[in-house]
Amino acid sequence: MEELTEQELVRRDKMNKLIQKGIEPFGCAYEITHNSKEIKENYEVFSNEELEEKNIKVSIAGRIMTKRIKGKAGFMHIQDKFGQIQIYLKIDNIGEESYELFDDADIGDIVGIKGSVFRTHMGELSIKAYEYTHLVKALKPLPEKFHGLIDIEERFRKKYLDLIMNEDSRKIAFIRPKVIRSIQNYLDSNGYVEVETPILANVSSGATAKPFVTHHNTLDQDMYLRIATEIPLKKLIVGGMDAVYEIGRLFRNEGMDRNHNPEFTSVEIYKAYSDLSGMMNLCENLIKKVLMDINGSYELEWKGHLLDFSKPFKRISMVDIIRENTGIDFLKIKDLNEAVKIAKEHDIIIEKHFKIGHIINEFFEKYCEDKLIEPTFLYGHPIEITTLAKKSKDPRFTERFELFICGSEYGNAYSELNDPIDQRERLEVQIKEKELGNEEAEGIDFDFLNALEHGMPPTGGIGIGIDRLVMLVTKSENIREIILFPHMKNKKIGGE
Repeated sequence: MEELTEQELVRRDKMNKLIQKGIEPFGCAYEITHNSKEIKENYEVFSNEELEEKNIKVSIAGRIMTKRIKGKAGFMHIQDKFGQIQIYLKIDNIGEESYELFDDADIGDIVGIKGSVFRTHMGELSIKAYEYTHLVKALKPLPEKFHGLIDIEERFRKKYLDLIMNEDSRKIAFIRPKVIRSIQNYLDSNGYVEVETPILANVSSGATAKPFVTHHNTLDQDMYLRIATEIPLKKLIVGGMDAVYEIGRLFRNEGMDRNHNPEFTSVEIYKAYSDLSGMMNLCENLIKKVLMDINGSYELEWKGHLLDFSKPFKRISMVDIIRENTGIDFLKIKDLNEAVKIAKEHDIIIEKHFKIGHIINEFFEKYCEDKLIEPTFLYGHPIEITTLAKKSKDPRFTERFELFICGSEYGNAYSELNDPIDQRERLEVQIKEKELGNEEAEGIDFDFLNALEHGMPPTGGIGIGIDRLVMLVTKSENIREIILFPHMKNKKIGGE
């Protein structure tokens, strides 16, 4: 066990003094009638004379964040989930014993306050305490407000301290569920049904990604944490549920950076008798609703750009944007050797499993992706990189789009492939790619193929990354800012 600091020893001594006084240092239930937000919203407009006349009684609890004492009176700010509010404490109002508890309290302790709302001589809306209750003794000090959490890695590792010390972090934590609720409300009101599908899967399918592998002891078989919810949701479409969605965790055993976490949240949506065009309309309307619900506006300043989501989203094909930025027209290139030659001239690394479609995608990622600033539907993906979407009229390409905003992908949608013969052939190609070293190639879910053979209606499907959507609406530059428990490298901490 780590050696205690001088501050921690002092706090433990104070804990023992509480016990000697018959006070439970780690608290009991406490009745709360108000929070800091309600008090400020309801009573900010009143003068002190009006507040005294109304004699508004409140009971509130929170963590001590500031404290100053002068003789027989003092002030402190306590913080609840909505923010801070000032408390005025006077020995004549709360009594000597309670005032002694206040005097001996530390920053970080949690207390309960009963009192009346008033305004100080400085004009700050506050609570005049007439009852002070110790609730929880903090045995460790909080970081210094301006210096203790400048280490960004430490902020993400100790998210509980980040939430205590940083108002922006608390704000994001409460916005995230509002984003999810906005999505649910929109889909529910449009006839979609929210469902749940397994996290453990027998086959890693539904996307091109490297899975996490685990082992089921009773069944004595390896299983995968799901990389997508697509396959089970499409089985429900076969079963006649017609319009379904799932909001849930996905797991991909891949790199980590400002935009990627190995465990993330998405919403996948499937609609029978729809297609790519229907998914474009759904995606555009859904994102507009979230922005309006959360920010009250369709305009957003993001990464140095003023974006206007009220306008129709732009639409451009992958080969067109490559031609615009490089002058290369891949519609005219049908020979793999010619494509490989052009790729090498542009310093693109060719992997063993690459065909022309893979090369087209590499050109897009290198020369075009970061140029998609305004909300843009990029469509026309090569068949080699799209296993589960219908073919376009040009069979080299598929009915798929990705939504890009400021160079990042936010959604991925298909006119779903419902031809079981074509689907089997494409999944068999994925197996060959895996044999050639493509660790992200999909496996074959034979039960899904069997389901398709029973007939799946023409269907539109889309997946939208909720983490990135929260990053957008909160203007957060790092995905770890909007995840309450981001994955970090192991670090030994006290007690381990």
